Amino acid sequence: MTGNENADANLKVSINGTLFDKADAKISVFDHGLLYGDGVFEGMRSYAGRVFRLERHLQRLYESAKAIRLEIPISPARMADDVQTTLQANAIRDGYIRLVVTRGAGTLGLDPNRTSHPQVIIIAGKIELYPERLYREGMEIVTVSTIRNHPAALSPRIKSLNYLNNIMAKLEGLQAGCSEALMLNHIGEIAECTGDNIFLVHRGKLSTPPVEAGILEGITREVVMELAQEAGSVCLQRPLTKHDVYIADECFLTGSAAEVIPVVKVDGRPIGTGKPGPITIDLMRRFHECTQRAH
Repeated sequence: MTGNENADANLKVSINGTLFDKADAKISVFDHGLLYGDGVFEGMRSYAGRVFRLERHLQRLYESAKAIRLEIPISPARMADDVQTTLQANAIRDGYIRLVVTRGAGTLGLDPNRTSHPQVIIIAGKIELYPERLYREGMEIVTVSTIRNHPAALSPRIKSLNYLNNIMAKLEGLQAGCSEALMLNHIGEIAECTGDNIFLVHRGKLSTPPVEAGILEGITREVVMELAQEAGSVCLQRPLTKHDVYIADECFLTGSAAEVIPVVKVDGRPIGTGKPGPITIDLMRRFHECTQRAH
């Protein structure tokens, strides 16, 4: 067993406020989160022992739960305390936190009224989504055929446990040799990547798809728009097509796990000079500075 594997084995997982060794952290096989993807989650980052934008993440978690009529059995304040306790129990200062709330154990049927005791699970650990080299040199992504879920079927603003749509798109991207994939919406507009939001820079102006395009309202996305405004840049939320991507001068992705990462090639086409651009580099720097400030 390697040092990393040994450290991972020693992780403590919080389930309903009680800490368990990783090997003993279990829920029922009849939980509707497992059987039907019936639940919600959040992914967050901690820097220097503090969770970045914790209040905003919890707000989105509780709104997602409310949208699917799932009552989280503890208050946001208690949830915040349990997150901090889990971080401290694992001696994690710079890491990743996964919050999961399931519908709870029920029967082999869809009826959510036949479930009980929603499960609140907090996992804290380390994450390295992309190699450090890609942050310096930029990454390549590909547009895939799997489209974003139709917003009239399931609101993309709900961060639900059912991520099969994103997983199928991820598989397409990996098959094409790319670690991230770009998804279109039901009318052929740019939506988002499998786990990240997308930004373009053209003629000095930033653009990102609007919520109406069928995207998750990314919290890192929000932070980057705030930082762009502070830097005096115009950031438009507007419908985008592949044409906009192909003629962009710069492109980058944002996400809690990914942070801010440049994209230098899409569908085999170089973006701009084929290297991370100045606005992207500046926003990466500003974001890193932001994570170190009080939040």
